[in-house]
Amino acid sequence: MSDLVELHVVSDSTGETAAKFAKAVEEQFPDLEFDVIRHPRITNVDDVQLAAARARGRRAVFLYTIVEPRFREAMRDVCKRYKVHYCDLLGHPIDAVTRVSGSPARMEPGAGPVLDSAYFKRIAAIEFAVRFDDGLGHGLHEADIVLVGVSRSSKTPLSIYLGYLGYKTANVPIVRGIEPPKELWEIEPAKIVGVTMEAEALHEIRTERARHMRGSKRGYAELLEIYEELDQAEAIHRRLGCPVIEVSNLAIEETAHRIIRLVEQRRLEAAAAAARA
Repeated sequence: MSDLVELHVVSDSTGETAAKFAKAVEEQFPDLEFDVIRHPRITNVDDVQLAAARARGRRAVFLYTIVEPRFREAMRDVCKRYKVHYCDLLGHPIDAVTRVSGSPARMEPGAGPVLDSAYFKRIAAIEFAVRFDDGLGHGLHEADIVLVGVSRSSKTPLSIYLGYLGYKTANVPIVRGIEPPKELWEIEPAKIVGVTMEAEALHEIRTERARHMRGSKRGYAELLEIYEELDQAEAIHRRLGCPVIEVSNLAIEETAHRIIRLVEQRRLEAAAAAARA
């Protein structure tokens, strides 16, 4: 897509700070599509070179939080050489505080996790995703996000990753010939997102899973039956009136951020409609 902009997040730690900044930037350009590419744990100049080389000639911006001065300098130099836009999110504030205070920074990347409310919220959301995976339990009313789709369409890894981002996520499997739980029709519609996948891709995933489990692929990985499952899923998605994301060629991270944007946008629209009523 011509409007796609790559945001490369580079860090000598996990890159969480730069990733949050990237998300804030994305929200200011609702008409653009972004691809956030993370390069965590930079440990040498070669890592810096490889990260920048990947964006050469693309519509890309580098957002980096690098503590080590020589890596910061290398990042700046290689971005200039490749004519890639960049923003040093950590270096400038560190230098400014050093000048103002007269105290040197300790220059240690990757300080331990801060045990604040956000940390505990993330842990609780991950535990929630595990507890209510694949239709287990009755957590749909408590969930921030509910994923609905056929088996092996990435619902579980998406739920765990969304949990890591702090969103309590439950997922509901669509099983051929079985009606979804009645709670699905009672919860807030804005938090429901359908996920689907190309039949051939799903067939390949299920066949490989069946082979590893040394079981028969009959009834589980048969392509014609997969088409029937996908048809049932499509019908349920229509009844729910939920948006649907095709995940066959999307990374988990990209899919998760699309889901978050959809849910937050639909909640804002619902709140605005309620205020007008």
